[in-house]
Amino acid sequence: MTAHTGKETFDVIVVGLGALGSAAAWHLAQSGHRVLGLDQFALGHDRGASHDTSRILRHSYHRPDYVRLTRAAYDDWAHAEQAAGERFVTRTGGLDLCPPGSSLPLSDYRHSLDAEGIGYELLDTGQVRERWPQITVPDGTTALYQDRTSIVPAARSTAAFQRLAGAAGAVLRGGEPVSTVRQSGDAVHVTTPRGGYSASHVLLCTDAWANDLLRPLGWEIPLTVLEEQVTYFEPQDPAPFAPGAFPVWIWLDDPSFYGFPTYGEPTVKAGQDCGGPEVTPETRSGATDPKMLDVLARFMRERFPGSGRPVRSKRCLYTLTPDRDFVLGPVPGAERVLVGLGAAHAFKFAPTFGRLLAALVEDPAVAAAEPYDRFRLDRPALTDPAHPVNWMT
Repeated sequence: MTAHTGKETFDVIVVGLGALGSAAAWHLAQSGHRVLGLDQFALGHDRGASHDTSRILRHSYHRPDYVRLTRAAYDDWAHAEQAAGERFVTRTGGLDLCPPGSSLPLSDYRHSLDAEGIGYELLDTGQVRERWPQITVPDGTTALYQDRTSIVPAARSTAAFQRLAGAAGAVLRGGEPVSTVRQSGDAVHVTTPRGGYSASHVLLCTDAWANDLLRPLGWEIPLTVLEEQVTYFEPQDPAPFAPGAFPVWIWLDDPSFYGFPTYGEPTVKAGQDCGGPEVTPETRSGATDPKMLDVLARFMRERFPGSGRPVRSKRCLYTLTPDRDFVLGPVPGAERVLVGLGAAHAFKFAPTFGRLLAALVEDPAVAAAEPYDRFRLDRPALTDPAHPVNWMT
């Protein structure tokens, strides 16, 4: 399978070693492929979307195809745990809270779970208040509780994917930015400051930087990049917010918020979904935004009055497609270049995403089947400038 061009050659080159790229490198290497992984920053950096402590793993989604994909995600996280010899999944239960008049209908989540035969509880205001007195909800709130919702670690599992990839023979290099990607015949050529490489396939898992390498291939994805912010709050009494006593939660309204029980330390983490300013990777600030902090802190005081004072904030990038669906497939006209982009909700699917990308390298025909067919680069949401924007997940 290796392309031979006189340069250093590999079967597959993975560009971008966040969670998705690192998981792809692992799956490819363990299948016997010669893999080179490149990242423009040091491995484990905090410039993208795979750093910090925690992410949500859940079945609850607005469409049945995503719910089907979550089934695979739970299985793939279990496989990753076995391979790494580490525990990644912390089960907490999850609560989707829908206040009266919400712009995000809970019915979409219910119908999707029903379609896939996944159980849940539908709770009224009184039941929420009785089971979780830590939460103050307005009258008329309805909630969906799914007991399998969990927390997975961000930086720690990304590092584990990289260790697994290296142990399987992948060569991973941080601090080596890719300047060009070019397909010629049955080979793809990659240029970096260290020189050139070639491979039969290249995977672009470059998120906010995706278009820098896609434009020379004649393709551009209409992306919006937001600089988001999460904040850790320190309750005076952390016990009511511990896993087992307190669930992962999502506030289904506009604005939408989400949060976690304590995880590894006596703080609770919360954030606003799609609440940050539009930026580029070069113009992001990285600094705590006091206005965003004030909006979140006021919400937490109102809805989780025991959550305590904010003690620190972290920034990350949300790289959004207009429909907030993933990008997972070959570049039209340069089909040996594959794109994996998570649209700011893929961490829960990281080991699955890596497996799907590896399968696409081995059998390009799967691109016509689910789930790939929903995430094509040439779908209307990415090619029609008039396509409506909807970032609900």
